[in-house]
Amino acid sequence: MHRPLVITEDHALLDDLVRIAAAAGAQLDVAHVPAHARPFWNLAPLIAIGADQADEVAATAPPARDQVLLVTRDPEDPDTWRKCVAVGAQAVMTLPTDERHLVERFADAMEPEPRSGSIICVMGGRGGAGASVLSACLALRASADHLRTLLVDADPLGGGIDALLGHEEASGARWGDLVAREGRISSSALQQALPSFGDLAVLSFHRGEVAPIPAQAMRSVLEAGRRGFDLVVVDLPRHLDPASIAALTRAKTTLTVATADVRGILSAVQVLGEARKHTSDLRAILRPGVLDDDIAVTSLGIPSAGNLPDQPRLTATLNRGELPKLGPRTVLGALCTTLLQDLLPAT
Repeated sequence: MHRPLVITEDHALLDDLVRIAAAAGAQLDVAHVPAHARPFWNLAPLIAIGADQADEVAATAPPARDQVLLVTRDPEDPDTWRKCVAVGAQAVMTLPTDERHLVERFADAMEPEPRSGSIICVMGGRGGAGASVLSACLALRASADHLRTLLVDADPLGGGIDALLGHEEASGARWGDLVAREGRISSSALQQALPSFGDLAVLSFHRGEVAPIPAQAMRSVLEAGRRGFDLVVVDLPRHLDPASIAALTRAKTTLTVATADVRGILSAVQVLGEARKHTSDLRAILRPGVLDDDIAVTSLGIPSAGNLPDQPRLTATLNRGELPKLGPRTVLGALCTTLLQDLLPAT
């Protein structure tokens, strides 16, 4: 991959740009004069031109291109915008004011082609409804279909979705390693840091005492997930905290697993009442109960996305550290396949 290009003779400015690029996980190609920049001009994903070299660059009449920035440390320079136009830059970055924005621009330049992944949240209408199992199976089915998938555990008290997958001992980052991060997270760095199994990456919690996820950390992870994965599945708690709300506001669809009995529906209605404040596309996955499916769906007030029949051997399978089979002829496999077809954009 080609590196961002900096054109400047200002050593203090160059030191700042090297430091800023390092914060974005990027290394730079540096040209102290425009002639040295010519071989890199069309190849660099981003070009940062120091104000000290702007007129010299303009004099070489470089071909027009996007992702060109003019960088200055003098916000009062009346010549700044003339220089910006002269070099064909799309924006002016003033240091130190725009430092964080420049970090993000360098990081964007180093990202692979973004995937524009879909975010699907899954939540239980009551405890034990099976939302975590559905989340895990949906992610596994997608990854088996060669969709690059991120499974996010958003429930600090849920016992760990990595344990549900039987991979609690897998090496890699957990939420505790990410919660201190502010601002943007590189999607490629996130993929490299997390435990991965084929096309599936998993973000869960460390064992033992856990802290709530800051909303900013959730936002950063989901934005990185959207850029680097085809699908992000978020297993939400029923009691919504700021991180859960951050996920709901970004979800394409939220699936609510509800049991078709009186208490199950009443509990799910309460959960949906809170979820509706933060997202619009809510759909039900019904578990069997004493109520007729039509009555249950009408009571929930959201459309049905499918039914998840009871599977007598499922609990025993999970307790052995195994996952249910997800072939197209199995109940779970067929449901997950249908959900992926219905919820993801056609490719």
